[in-house]
Amino acid sequence: MMSAVLARRLVAGVYRASLRPSMVGAVSARGYRGDAPEPNMIEVPLPPWEEKTGEPIDIKRKRLLYESRKRGMLENCILLSLFAKKYLNTMTETQLQQYDRIINEPTNDWDIYYWATEALPTPEPYSGEVMDLLKEFTKNRQQEQRLDAPNLEYLDDGKN
Repeated sequence: MMSAVLARRLVAGVYRASLRPSMVGAVSARGYRGDAPEPNMIEVPLPPWEEKTGEPIDIKRKRLLYESRKRGMLENCILLSLFAKKYLNTMTETQLQQYDRIINEPTNDWDIYYWATEALPTPEPYSGEVMDLLKEFTKNRQQEQRLDAPNLEYLDDGKN
């Protein structure tokens, strides 16, 4: 019979082996300049963000409103879509450019969430008045119920 010590060592060895990445030698790359949360995590590189120049402001607002609603994670979908619904129509061209960069340049949605909730400091390229406004909105001082993103009907304001 196998001793209890040998059995524990065998189980521990199998467990450690299960944690090893299945792809050896795979290259990881990110569009954002941050580090991957785990060294063995493989991420598919995204094309670098490019600011859309010459885009009419009404089209930019509609695109940003949609992109705020359709996120990679539910937390940002709710937070950013409610923020966009409240503020996009009053943002200046410069503020819209800042917001576009904030929501589209980083490839990791958790980065945006952590910056907005102030769990992590915001890197310099994303700091500014729009990020400050997003951080204040995230604090939810009026204690609004924010359990779901707004319905998609708000995307069509009837002014087309």
